[in-house]
Amino acid sequence: MTFRVVIPARFGSERLPGKPLADLGGRPMIVRVAEAAARSSAAEVLVATDDERILTAVEAAGITAVMTRTDHPSGSDRVMEVARVRRWSEEDIVLNVQGDEPFIPPAVLDQVAGVLAADPAAASATLCERVATFEELLDVNLVKVVRSASERALYFSRSPIPHGRGLFDTAAGELPAQGAWWRHIGVYGFRCWALKKFVGLPPGRLEVLERLEQLRFLENDLDMRVVETCEPVPGGIDTPEDLARARARFGV
Repeated sequence: MTFRVVIPARFGSERLPGKPLADLGGRPMIVRVAEAAARSSAAEVLVATDDERILTAVEAAGITAVMTRTDHPSGSDRVMEVARVRRWSEEDIVLNVQGDEPFIPPAVLDQVAGVLAADPAAASATLCERVATFEELLDVNLVKVVRSASERALYFSRSPIPHGRGLFDTAAGELPAQGAWWRHIGVYGFRCWALKKFVGLPPGRLEVLERLEQLRFLENDLDMRVVETCEPVPGGIDTPEDLARARARFGV
């Protein structure tokens, strides 16, 4: 199984400006992410950025960085530019790993790539975990997913889906005993042909409404496999509070 990892990174962030270069135990966050990805079975790990500061920090750590255009609307577009420049074939498998996941287990990257390698007809794959608490279920920053019996994505939402009519007791603040809820883990695997088609499509109505680009795949009838992670995935870093918790793990 051969696959590559591309980590898109831009300096700007609505809630945490300069996030890729945030210090985590003496190393920039983006370097921590790339080092975690390099412990997977990936044939290559590259950081795709449009910022010289990120490029310099990544290359100083001995990691391959690629300068990309400044006008990309999403990380997926940035990954596609790398695939095009590197002339990867349409059947090559590439993983888009978020640049704010310094604790991503390498095994789950192998897992996503393995799903695509085992099913030549699959266009894309991603991950999910069980929602653990009622607070997580209601958290709009934690994306929920509903899957079919064959592990195909049916819908992604920031709202608690499925709704569970009559089951949610906000006073009790506990998950209902009936049913199961899943949170989406933002690691995407693509065959290059599917990624190329995806970025060539205009943003969809649901995508714009939910602010979730993966809905573009579903709105255009592109298949996306969603498998439960083989091991727990700690949350990414989106806020100053997340950054403080991450630094505490490094004893800072």
